[in-house]
Amino acid sequence: MGSLSNESFDEFLDSLKLAGIEITNEKELRERLAEVQHWRYAFRTLAANGRSIGIRFQQNHQGSNEAQIRRTLDQFHFPQGTEDILVASIKAE
Repeated sequence: MGSLSNESFDEFLDSLKLAGIEITNEKELRERLAEVQHWRYAFRTLAANGRSIGIRFQQNHQGSNEAQIRRTLDQFHFPQGTEDILVASIKAE
């Protein structure tokens, strides 16, 4: 676990994918996160509202690992409630 300043959204997204999450329109998501200083809050917003621009989160064919997702969010110091937003986005699929 690195310090808050050394963690990148690239590492975070890769960790989500290892936890069994597929990201539709990942290129757009990465571009938007690269544009902002506070990418954690931008991610929360896009997880909640990104469907209108084609950004979706879903389980891969093997399913997702909720404990690993929770650990990833904790490791990257996401604000409380982010897990609920992400799970709602996944279930919306």
